[in-house]
Amino acid sequence: MIEDLTAEKLATENQTAEDVLTVENLETRFRRGDDTIYAVNSVSFSVAPGETLGIVGESGSGKSVSLLSILGLARGARSVSGTARFMGTDLLKLRRRQLEDIRGRDIGMIFQDPMTSLNPAMRIGDQIMEAMLTHHYTNRKGAFARTLELLDKVGIPEARARFRSYPHEFSGGMRQRAMIAMAIACEPQLLIADEATTAVDVTVQAQILDLLDDLRKGRRMSIILITHDFGVATNFCDRIVVLYAGKVMESARLAEFLACPAHPYTVGLRDSVIEVGQRGRKLTPIPGMAATLTEPIRGCPFAPRCSMAIDRCTQEVPQLRSLGPGHTVACHRAEEVMSRAS
Repeated sequence: MIEDLTAEKLATENQTAEDVLTVENLETRFRRGDDTIYAVNSVSFSVAPGETLGIVGESGSGKSVSLLSILGLARGARSVSGTARFMGTDLLKLRRRQLEDIRGRDIGMIFQDPMTSLNPAMRIGDQIMEAMLTHHYTNRKGAFARTLELLDKVGIPEARARFRSYPHEFSGGMRQRAMIAMAIACEPQLLIADEATTAVDVTVQAQILDLLDDLRKGRRMSIILITHDFGVATNFCDRIVVLYAGKVMESARLAEFLACPAHPYTVGLRDSVIEVGQRGRKLTPIPGMAATLTEPIRGCPFAPRCSMAIDRCTQEVPQLRSLGPGHTVACHRAEEVMSRAS
């Protein structure tokens, strides 16, 4: 029997008592002129200690905004509601100063564009040290020594000389590595990597993912990887959440996700990527454009682009429901999708 899930049941289904982060019913709204932008719509997910969670979707699906909202960094947001419990503390109820104490210390973040995220007027080493000194992780002498250690750990050669370099003197891959060093400087329990490999070539991409995985294993640190790259997510993550139009479409452990995708959007993401060794396979793009979010969702937001859509899909919002342990989907025709995709 397939069970419809409330947000509370969904959270219970997907979490354990030791979860590092549990998000329930997250909603974020923006104002654009006279319009309201419904950017995030009742998003729920959790991440366990040492787990790598992938949040996947096209640009505009609400991936980055969801995590920025949790950290109080969604600039211009008119409202943010729901709960985001980090180690038992609801981040959405904290004051700005309390959130600042957690950001960079307990939760590290690798931002999407290191060239604009790094201060162009500050030396790389000083920026990494600043994170440790701000959070009283160590004294200045200790911060200097740890910065050299971090630069070496993330694969930047001649750490002592590079300490004094400015961001424009680094390549894209080295800037990304410097951002990783800054994000892990205070040994966070959770690392959020927002499109951490987008601006680098595939060789550097593999090196960065290997580095993040080594850091995770060494400290049992949890990682949330935000990416539009389906291939990166399926090669790196333990569990995947698919977002579309600010809503969770599907969530599952990696093996289940690959073997039995249950949402047409998930299948579309899978079929729009060609992996190594799949020579000759046809590349099938998802038709149409991403949904505009200027009105509340009244049906399945993916219905206009879905080849399996029926009248019910345009009239009734599909609720997340369980297909098995840890596997949830928001689709009226999930069983048929699974039978076709398998």
